[in-house]
Amino acid sequence: MAVSPPPSLLGVFAHPDDESLLAGGVLAQHAAGGARTAVVTTTWAPTGHRAAELEDALGVLGAGRPRMLGYGDARDTASAPGSPRFCDAPLDEVVARLVAEVREFRPDVVVTHDALGQLTGHPDHRHTHRVTLLAVEAAGFAHLYPEAGAPWRTRALYSATHPHSGVGDLGPLLTGVGKAVLSVPDAYVSATVDVAAWADRKWRAILAHRSEAERERSLPGLLARAGEEARGRVLGTEYYSRLGLSPSPGGLRRLTT
Repeated sequence: MAVSPPPSLLGVFAHPDDESLLAGGVLAQHAAGGARTAVVTTTWAPTGHRAAELEDALGVLGAGRPRMLGYGDARDTASAPGSPRFCDAPLDEVVARLVAEVREFRPDVVVTHDALGQLTGHPDHRHTHRVTLLAVEAAGFAHLYPEAGAPWRTRALYSATHPHSGVGDLGPLLTGVGKAVLSVPDAYVSATVDVAAWADRKWRAILAHRSEAERERSLPGLLARAGEEARGRVLGTEYYSRLGLSPSPGGLRRLTT
C-alpha cells in the first residue's frame, strides 16, 4: 500500500537562519517524505553573503530556492540598502507580496514565528508573525489582492515556539550573553515534534549560515560553541502551536467558547 507524502510546507521567517534554527527539522522531515517545501524570508536583500548562505541552507534542507522579500532588518541598516525596514514598510504592500508567495506555492501547512518573537522577542520576528496571519487568511479570498494570483486556502497554520518546559539548554546560552528568554505556557503547544533523525541535517543547515555561526552572540554561534550533547538536545525537538484558520462549523446561535 502506497504511503502518502506529508503535507506540503511553507515556512515564513524573518531572517536568513531562522528557518534552520526554528523549523529545520520539520522542513527536512517533510522534504525527505516527498513533500514540497519552501521558505519565504521577509528581511535582507536577495544579494550578498546572507542570501548565498540561505541558498546553501535551503539546499541542505531540501526547501528549494530562496524567496526573499528584501526588506531591511530592524537592527541592521546594511541588510537591504535602499529598502525600508520591514517593520516600517506599508502593511498592505507587505501582505500583498506574501499573499502572492502563498498563492504561488499553494502550501497545505504554513509555519511562522510565534507572537512573542521567538525567545528573544526580535521585532522582525513579531512583525513576521502578524503579517503571516493576515496573508494566509487573505490568500483564501478571491476579492482580496486579485492581482496576486488565484485564491488558495491553507489547511493549517502553525507558529514555531518554545514552551516553558522546553527552553532547557537554550536558557543558559541566551541569558549568558544578556538576551531575553520568552516562552509560552506548555498548554499552548499543539505539536511536539521529535526531529532527532534530521538533527544532523538541521545542524548542517544552521552552519551554512557561516557569518552567523562566527558571531559570538548569535544563536548559531552559541550553538557552535556548546557541547555536542547539549546541542543535540536543543536541535532534536521542535515545538509548534496551531493557530485558528478555518471557520468553525455553522449553526451556532450565540458566541461560545
